[in-house]
Amino acid sequence: MGGDLRHSGLTGGADTERTRPGAEARAAGTPKTVGVVWGLLILNTLGSAGAKTIIPLPRSLIQFVTMGALVAAFTLALALNLRLRVRSSAFLFLLTLLLVPSVLSSLQLESGLGALFRCARLMLFVGTLWLLSRWWDGLTFVRHHIRMYFAVLGSVAAGLVVSPGAALPELYGGRLVGALWPLTPPQIGQYAAVIIGLSVLLVLGRRTDRASAAVVIVPSAVLLALTHTRTATLGLLVGLTLAIGSLVLTSAAARRFFTWAVLCAAVAATVFAGALRAWFLRGQSQENLTSLTGRATVWDALLAAPRTTVETLFGVGLGDKSFGGLPIDNSWLAVYHEQGLTGIALVAAMLLVLGGVALLRPPSLPRACAIFLISYCAIASYTEAGLGDASPYLLHLTVAAALLAAPATATPLPAPEPPRRHVPRWARDRR
Repeated sequence: MGGDLRHSGLTGGADTERTRPGAEARAAGTPKTVGVVWGLLILNTLGSAGAKTIIPLPRSLIQFVTMGALVAAFTLALALNLRLRVRSSAFLFLLTLLLVPSVLSSLQLESGLGALFRCARLMLFVGTLWLLSRWWDGLTFVRHHIRMYFAVLGSVAAGLVVSPGAALPELYGGRLVGALWPLTPPQIGQYAAVIIGLSVLLVLGRRTDRASAAVVIVPSAVLLALTHTRTATLGLLVGLTLAIGSLVLTSAAARRFFTWAVLCAAVAATVFAGALRAWFLRGQSQENLTSLTGRATVWDALLAAPRTTVETLFGVGLGDKSFGGLPIDNSWLAVYHEQGLTGIALVAAMLLVLGGVALLRPPSLPRACAIFLISYCAIASYTEAGLGDASPYLLHLTVAAALLAAPATATPLPAPEPPRRHVPRWARDRR
């Protein structure tokens, strides 16, 4: 499970770990099927609710595809890891503990039978992550992450080209949505921001060339701008600032990039102040912006709702992250509503463990990528739900945990036995 960090392109290149010939024979080699499993997990977390697509897709069909992807991912991961060899992980242990309040609260059936179905989904999701932990290997999952989400953004771009009207509907205020698969602007903005940040860090760490990174960064940045997603943009900027800051003392490229980024930001803030302000406001009033586009109203109602002691501790069961028919759009309140204070404690512990380990690691590219992902998820948790259930945010944090995992040492190869000299029979008889 040694690092498979590569120089050329996002698709990989020459091995930089200088592994001895024959080291590929060790049991922890990373099969290509692991990337397929990761893609199926991403497909499962795309969701089934969103904008109207060019070809109407029944929600039951979308749910069948997404759940089928999860079952296929678990089956493939189990087939790859029949001996159930896993890597110890405090993050996955805490995520597994999150199943306890999820199941206990869902058994009350306050959220209906759908809560038990969502618990089963979360169990399969967590089980698949455990099975994949055997192959936590340097930047391997970062590359899988970029490839898969870039493919998702490719479908969004294709929908924009085929039907601009459907991809930029008035219902969403002209913001970009998925016209081929029902994706909302915040989803698209999240995917774009994450792969932009990771690609920038790979360039700074010289794990890919600039041309290959530009193929990912430029179109993703255009799609991010078209979504007008403030949370994703803020998460990208803050996450990159923290990640690059962790490399400044050890990387000249990081120092140059940081300096140029600050200068460009200052110029843009001066020259394009009006345009940036208009993009940020999205045509909303100051009052609407202060209430976080109506989110604060839902949050206040959720916190004011009466709860029993059991509901306060364990929640009301896994649901669709809504309250009173309106989306909660806050990970902490969604976890409080569905998994109670116990769930909040476990989710907070996951972030604190990952953040603490990242701070203790020496400066490196994997550490910087992990810092970016952790900080992005922490920022997005204020206006997006997902930290307590199977979601892209848990996949981001899993990639961060894989980056922070202690590197495995290659199993020493046995020394070859010296060839035996052939002694003729007549010589043996004389002896």
